[in-house]
Amino acid sequence: MTSDGPRPLWTGRVLAVVGIVLMAFSLRSAVASLSPLYDHIAEDFAVPAAAAGLIGTVPPLCFAVFGLLASGFERRFGLERTTIASLLLATAGLVARALAADAVGLLLGSALVFAGVGVGNVLLPALVKKHFPDRIGLMTTVYSTMMAVSTFTPPLIAVPVADAAGWRTSLGLWAVFALAGMVPWLLLSIRSRAAAADVDIEAVDTRVFGRMWRLPTPWALAVTFFVSSTIAYTCFAWLPTILVDTAGVSPQAAGVLLSLFALIGLPASLVVPSLVARRGVVMPLFAIASGAGVIGVAGLLVIPSAVTWLWVALLGTAPLLFPIVLTLVGLRTRRHDATVALSSFVQSLGYGATMLMPFGIGLLHDATDSWTGALVILGVVALLALPVGLVIARRRTVEQEWEARHGRW
Repeated sequence: MTSDGPRPLWTGRVLAVVGIVLMAFSLRSAVASLSPLYDHIAEDFAVPAAAAGLIGTVPPLCFAVFGLLASGFERRFGLERTTIASLLLATAGLVARALAADAVGLLLGSALVFAGVGVGNVLLPALVKKHFPDRIGLMTTVYSTMMAVSTFTPPLIAVPVADAAGWRTSLGLWAVFALAGMVPWLLLSIRSRAAAADVDIEAVDTRVFGRMWRLPTPWALAVTFFVSSTIAYTCFAWLPTILVDTAGVSPQAAGVLLSLFALIGLPASLVVPSLVARRGVVMPLFAIASGAGVIGVAGLLVIPSAVTWLWVALLGTAPLLFPIVLTLVGLRTRRHDATVALSSFVQSLGYGATMLMPFGIGLLHDATDSWTGALVILGVVALLALPVGLVIARRRTVEQEWEARHGRW
């Protein structure tokens, strides 16, 4: 889709706006809704620390594998139909997880959820590029904000809902949003098929994905994704337990603090895409994210029980790298095929490198009976953002990088 200039957001694009908002909300609500409920689940069946760590590993593992496959699915079935399938799979997984009879059921249900989410993660920037090429910054702000809202809301209400209606209801209610998220894309798919609208979108050539391996910007974005996702998913898996063990807070207070960790992403998602898209601010944001993450870790190591909320809030600042990457996936490409390929490359490699972190940290804790090693690892990971930020700050598309190094795109 091409555009000579910005046009009104709602003109002919109402379904796309609604679809992107609902999809973004659905992609994150399942990630943070489980860990605060382990105490409630334990009343029905045991969830050993190794099992909890493995469940924490499932999101980045599925995001890596299915993010890698997403461009092939999109090439074969089309953008809207692949989006519908990803949301349907997530819905099925959310229901299965709520009906789980043991830790294995929780694991399998989570795998279904995050298989769908892994595909959806890659498709969101492509959906914005297709339907809103004139408003990439604005729509990235919209959907990254919804991701932030759907990240901090579940841990905030998970325990109260479980107390009132049971942990199965608390886990299963998020399926409603994923199911609703399919409706706009079903309507758009029907409309596109009737009008043969998919012909204006370039097919994703497998060679385009292969080119990403040979360029610095995709690798730098993948490392950034690794930093953001490692801190986020390790904290979603273990932060409540870390706070209970080291800061002496109650499980319910730990759930609220986890919500605070996620809540910090809301102002970042509102401000960061605009700063990156309109003003080109990149390196200062990397410095803020890295520095805040290191200070937050240091506080939890040295004086965890003093101003615990501050250390959690600072640690929650590090994942502001996430909306930076989402914005730049659209801005560092010229064509739809490059956007899908870059999104797939960045997310599959970034999440792939993350997948062993929550599980490994759980094993490290079991081996040392301490959270010190885990926190030191998070601090080192936060520092990785600084050197790759220098690469990403250069205003060059991947097509320009390829042409400078290898000739015509």
